[in-house]
Amino acid sequence: MPNSPTYTLFFNKLKETINNGTFSKLTLAKTIGTPELKNVYARPIVIDNKIGLSITFKYQTEEIVTDYNLDEAIFVLTSHIDNPFLSAILFCNDADVFLKLNKKKVATISEQSPTFKNAHAVISEFYNKNH
Repeated sequence: MPNSPTYTLFFNKLKETINNGTFSKLTLAKTIGTPELKNVYARPIVIDNKIGLSITFKYQTEEIVTDYNLDEAIFVLTSHIDNPFLSAILFCNDADVFLKLNKKKVATISEQSPTFKNAHAVISEFYNKNH
């Protein structure tokens, strides 16, 4: 499932929003059952003068934050879709992009109007300095 064209399209959109400076954050939500891991949030950080993601794993009793380069972050995020999360939401300032799994575990992508009008401050600062 993680190698489906829909996953590829969604994570290519993530890369595109980072590269064009419109990324705000990414959230995994809507769990299957009642797992220990409740939410996963990804926010941009700068690692070795490149944009990476700081991922917060929110459990019932604690939060663990780990920083990744972009490719590592995508691998980690993908591994949590369908185990235990049924949706991923990419927030950028031109649209909110949703990856959702239905009951048959088929992934679809949809968009709606953006929640955030501006990119995350780390993205804005990075592109102001480097472009």
